[in-house]
Amino acid sequence: MDAAQALADLVEISSQIESAVLADTEGSVQASTFGDDAKASAVAKEAIGLLRDATGPGGDERVVAAITGREPTSGLVFYDLKTCLRLAGEQPARKAAADAKRRSTKRKDEPEADDGEG
Repeated sequence: MDAAQALADLVEISSQIESAVLADTEGSVQASTFGDDAKASAVAKEAIGLLRDATGPGGDERVVAAITGREPTSGLVFYDLKTCLRLAGEQPARKAAADAKRRSTKRKDEPEADDGEG
């Protein structure tokens, strides 16, 4: 899934998230719901700075930051943000292969249909 679609899904499923930005760890915005590139870039860079202060350099290749209303359900928002990162990182070919494997496995596990003869 691409970054823009992952963010669109995030905002759709999480009513507590007002705006969000997905960026690489250098601060380059990959997608945003802000509608203002300067604001999206500023939020991304601030989030990366906070992350580096907390964890040190290195780590993930993407960062997602969101603006919420007052007193959000933090556990739920955190889960939604992690899901967004996971979806944005999925490669279409890899996802299609995984889906095909699941379908194939399901067919093997299903009992064979009885043709009524016997």
